[in-house]
Amino acid sequence: MDLERLSPRNPIKKESWWTVLTLAYQSLGVVYGDLATSPLYVYKSTFAEDITHSETNEEIFGVLSLIFWTLTLIPLVKYVFIVLRADDNGEGGTFALYSLLCRHARISSLPNCQLADEDLSEYKKTSGENPMRLKVPGWSLKNTLEKHKFLQNMLLVLALIGTCMVIGDGVLTPAISVFSAVSGLELSMSKQQHQYVEVPVVCAILILLFSLQHYGTHRLGFVFAPIVLAWLLCISTIGVYNIFHWNPHVYKALSPYYIYKFLKKTRKHGWMSLGGILLCITGSEAMFADLGHFTQLSIQIAFTFAVYPSLILAYMGQAAYLSKHHVLESDYRIGFYVSVPEQIRWPVLAIAILAAVVGSQAIITGTFSIIKQCTSLGCFPKVKIVHTSSRMHGQIYIPEINWTLMLLCLAVTVGFRDTKHISNASGLAVITVMLVTTCLMSLVIVLCWHKSSLYALAFIFFFGTIEVLYFSASLIKFLEGAWVPVALSFIFLLIMYVWHYGTLKRYEFDVQNKVSINWLLTLFGSSNLGIVRVQGIGVINTELVSGIPAIFSHFITNLPAFHQVVVFLCVKSVPVPHVKPEERFLVGRVGPKEYRLYRCIARYGYRDVHKDDVEFENDLICSIAEFIRSDKPLNYSPDPENESGTSERLTVVAASSSNLEGVQIFEDDGSDKQEPSSSSEVIVVAPSPRIKKRVRFVLPESARIDRSAEEELTELTEAREAGMAFIMGHSYVRAKSGSSVMKKIAINFGYDFLRRNSRGPCYGLSTPHASTLEVGMVYIV
Repeated sequence: MDLERLSPRNPIKKESWWTVLTLAYQSLGVVYGDLATSPLYVYKSTFAEDITHSETNEEIFGVLSLIFWTLTLIPLVKYVFIVLRADDNGEGGTFALYSLLCRHARISSLPNCQLADEDLSEYKKTSGENPMRLKVPGWSLKNTLEKHKFLQNMLLVLALIGTCMVIGDGVLTPAISVFSAVSGLELSMSKQQHQYVEVPVVCAILILLFSLQHYGTHRLGFVFAPIVLAWLLCISTIGVYNIFHWNPHVYKALSPYYIYKFLKKTRKHGWMSLGGILLCITGSEAMFADLGHFTQLSIQIAFTFAVYPSLILAYMGQAAYLSKHHVLESDYRIGFYVSVPEQIRWPVLAIAILAAVVGSQAIITGTFSIIKQCTSLGCFPKVKIVHTSSRMHGQIYIPEINWTLMLLCLAVTVGFRDTKHISNASGLAVITVMLVTTCLMSLVIVLCWHKSSLYALAFIFFFGTIEVLYFSASLIKFLEGAWVPVALSFIFLLIMYVWHYGTLKRYEFDVQNKVSINWLLTLFGSSNLGIVRVQGIGVINTELVSGIPAIFSHFITNLPAFHQVVVFLCVKSVPVPHVKPEERFLVGRVGPKEYRLYRCIARYGYRDVHKDDVEFENDLICSIAEFIRSDKPLNYSPDPENESGTSERLTVVAASSSNLEGVQIFEDDGSDKQEPSSSSEVIVVAPSPRIKKRVRFVLPESARIDRSAEEELTELTEAREAGMAFIMGHSYVRAKSGSSVMKKIAINFGYDFLRRNSRGPCYGLSTPHASTLEVGMVYIV
């Protein structure tokens, strides 16, 4: 499945129907595996304890009616027809909504934002927005959010809670899906044998599932859609058979009147059983979260015409069978497999296990993706991210998270040993994520779509009331398993918030202690300080977008020498999903031209893939060379943080890999090579015996540069041949004396522990470890 090729980011303006149908077919395997396997455990979880299946059938018909209307109102109406429209340049999920709000209300949690970022093509706001219209809907709400830091923090915490619940769902969904699929063995053996077989089989499948994650979904992706499609055909066919064979009039139970009868009879127990019924919509959030892989229309078609009718037929078929079977030999006989004809039970069991694995794979991959987004936005410690496919967008593997999920999943499986408690836990995680989406979506309606507040209130009142009802039913079972997602979310939320808080305080320290450019100019202008320039390029990594970082002055103080070309590099994330390669770099000078000091800001979206070290180095050097060649700064006003009075004006420069008409770099071992006739080699430096490689910049024939630019390019070439050194700060963050106890605990213990046990600063910046120099500093925040 080459989803990258067909994704909205490689847009086909008007997709053909064949393209849309192909994407709809592929989405079955990636998006709907979890939702499609819900019939395995919904009825069993609903009738586990709170209500019983009586001769009057009021319970089973009431549950069927609730399932039907829940599936209709939440996945179909809310997600398919409303939420999917709130995409962030084709991307979906909790962070997509938060990113939209950040851009429209200037409430971003990223500290080093610039006005230049708003000129990114994907930063565009809703068409027709006029910032001068004070009466535009949502203007007062926008001002309120921008003025109150507390509300901004609450919005961030809300987004993080939704994210943490998704991670918790990544622990619970594989457990309950595989557990429910394997439960079909209970009809083929005695209960005594079954209790010793079921858990080991589930654990073995889970270990195998997580052990294969490093191969990547793309290696097995081509079989995912057929498996889910076969499963949907299987459950819908069995459902139709059960309807006509056992109770053709079961369709009458779809009337809301049966919900009234059900709640009137069962009262409190009926309300508590809603925790099991809500599992019929588990996986609905994946339709929005995986929007970036497909198109809105393809997901709508797949759900409306394949998934939704198949699920309704499956639930109706189970209800039809149970309406004629009231004498149950044991409590587990109300599960899915009891309604499957005995002749095909084993093939159905095999397909169910495969479908459960597919559904589990989708949520695991989604967990990896959301961890990467959190890392990009400074809300999670740096972790090792392995891209398992060069073609398929979003397919990543995070070893630390994978093995953590596996251990937690096994602990839940072995600890509970049944689907009852796991379903209680999973239900709370699912409904919490939906509540967060509803809250964020109501703000999007006002701030991004500029609709009346009445629309937002109607949205949050209608869907929020339904979800709060389910949420309360799940929360009441806190001691019966629902505490698991709360505990997991609290731990991950604590990690995320402490890391974000520590990162923010460290940045504030950098801003307060940065060195003025005047100090640097004085350093260059004085010949009495003994400062020498050595060959090569020195890349100073910093979070600052202006000014000189304190680590540079610290470095010069201890080692009075630096490179002939110095680049102050800031690799930062912006609140958009992707930054186009032609808009990747902002390049400018620091100080006079003859000092060879440059500032380069590399911008990435929260779903962008960072390049390897060699390609990143080449793009960095080419961006500087292209800046030297063009030297046409944009009309950005000087950054107010630049207190020296020296204007740093930055130019947008494309990455060399996407700018074939710009400067290209060629490196070889000294052998002569012919370049294409469309380019002219403007700088050729013959290799000396001590230089192992030759570096050449090649420009288009139409390019014209003056003498000073040619000399500057020559010096850049010589420096590149001598090598590059990356200088990074190794921070030790401590709370200042007099800080509150909570701040000292968060900084001195929490943030310090996370920093020491996460990847170093050079890992996420695509820099080679062999040429990295770390400068230690103590940050008193």
